[in-house]
Amino acid sequence: MKIIKCFVVLLLFASCNTDDVKDENSLSDYLENRTVENGAVIACAGSMEDNTNSVEIFFYPESGASNFGLFETSSSAVDPNDILNYNRIVLDDIAVFNGYLRKFEGHFNEERWFIVSFELDGEIKLSNPIRIKHITQPTLYATQISINQDTSLMPLFTWNVNSEENNAIFFEVLSTIDNDLWSGTYTFETQFQYYNTANVVLNITNGTPPDLVLGETYKMTIMDVSEDNWINEIFVSQFTAQ
Repeated sequence: MKIIKCFVVLLLFASCNTDDVKDENSLSDYLENRTVENGAVIACAGSMEDNTNSVEIFFYPESGASNFGLFETSSSAVDPNDILNYNRIVLDDIAVFNGYLRKFEGHFNEERWFIVSFELDGEIKLSNPIRIKHITQPTLYATQISINQDTSLMPLFTWNVNSEENNAIFFEVLSTIDNDLWSGTYTFETQFQYYNTANVVLNITNGTPPDLVLGETYKMTIMDVSEDNWINEIFVSQFTAQ
């Protein structure tokens, strides 16, 4: 009888210890007793052109941000707003546009939701949930950007949306051929003019963008992003400043 009692006590002790142990991979445990700002990380994801099973999750790291993290759900058939559904996935973060942006890159056999995090000024910043659709809706790639240079050194870029139903916003990056980002903007419209922010709804450019140089070649990258932060289409085109 004493042996049975001891065994029960041991079971209860083990159970208590298990309950007290935190899951270091859980997003909910990571956020516990911390100051958190939701929707504070600008992020989106798209499938790669040469391998749709490979997904790139882009994010904008604010100056001074650290401890970049990525959390995933087990499938797409869960509540994306419930942090209990997310666990950390370990992937290296890679510099994009020479570090102005960063990305996680991975291979996935099924669709799911992601949240990107980083720490800044003692707070944990989280992105809105990102739904990857690399199986049902792979990211399209195109080069068809119309460039009007009637106004010297202020090119006007226009493009056609593949699906108005899927689109929520456009992200435009003007960079050098060496991928130094000069201008990063968001618009609701299918047009953007360098140096003109009249229709820009979000600007991540660091200060005033530099002047274009006559005769120099530049690159324009445009991402057509859905409401759930999936990149429907990516446009990339080079041009020579006039």
